[in-house]
Amino acid sequence: MKAIITGITGQDGSYLAEFLLSRGYEVHGLIRHSSGNRCERIDHILDRLHLHQADLLDDQAIVNLVEQVRPEEIYNLAGLMTPSEGWTESLMCSRINAIGVTRLLEAIRLVDPSIRLFQASTADMFGRIEKSPQTETTPFRPLTPYGVTKLYAHWMAVNYREKYGLKTCCGILYDHESPRRGLDFVTRRITHAAALIKLGLKDRLTLDHLDMHRDWGFAGDYVRSFWMMLQNDSPDDYVIATGTTHSLEEFCRLAFTAADLDWRDHVHIRNAFNKGIQSPPLTGDNSHARKKLLWEPEVSFEDMITMMVETDLDRYSLRGRMESTGKTTQSWQRSLV
Repeated sequence: MKAIITGITGQDGSYLAEFLLSRGYEVHGLIRHSSGNRCERIDHILDRLHLHQADLLDDQAIVNLVEQVRPEEIYNLAGLMTPSEGWTESLMCSRINAIGVTRLLEAIRLVDPSIRLFQASTADMFGRIEKSPQTETTPFRPLTPYGVTKLYAHWMAVNYREKYGLKTCCGILYDHESPRRGLDFVTRRITHAAALIKLGLKDRLTLDHLDMHRDWGFAGDYVRSFWMMLQNDSPDDYVIATGTTHSLEEFCRLAFTAADLDWRDHVHIRNAFNKGIQSPPLTGDNSHARKKLLWEPEVSFEDMITMMVETDLDRYSLRGRMESTGKTTQSWQRSLV
């Protein structure tokens, strides 16, 4: 079996590449022509991957890639998400997140309509919700350019399935974290800071507020569902979530507890008395995925946070040992994803 993964250098892409390799796949990854490509998350499996430089903005390059590889499966995990949720780069967000998937769908239709496509959709498409938990039939009302562009991609995948009979599946993914999450996400900043403070490398962590509630799962669990969707002969869409919502304050408490610290001694809340705009407390109903795919999350919220903190403790403990002996290495640097 051959598979193409767009966004292979990201958190989900790296876990999915490992998973597919473990199942005997020939894994091809699409990386952009940009000189800023970082492959730290897949360094340990680079010799087992086939990487191709192409861009979702280039119609012909996508068709050429699909013709060259002739995969049975394509996983579209590529997407642009900025800290501003797309407001500062709304045009680029649209070109990559929305139009990019249309290029993939057209390439499949033209080259080989039997190719199965997984589209990474997002719970941000729900936006302003009226009921909880959300299911596959909950109305979408996105509140950000990011959510709007992902909704366009979601509906294009659904429409190509209905119009041309393509085997497209969309996973409506809720927040999922791991030690490979980037530091531009608040969850990783918290676990990263807990480790640094424990090791005496940082004094405190400053956050804007703790007024956030999310349905958080483990990325490694979620990528299994991507594969499971494409093994089903009846393509469909699925909410992938844990079904439980936690607060950012709880996330903080568990992260610092994993480092044997009290978060209240080390976390400064910049806007403690100004809650600002509240994000809707999204919670997913995963019963469809449980029933039809027999999928369920395996790593608990607490274990995921502990894993993230312990990984950073190991990383920076290694760095300290290397520096104390005067040695240099790139191995620990590559792990600081």
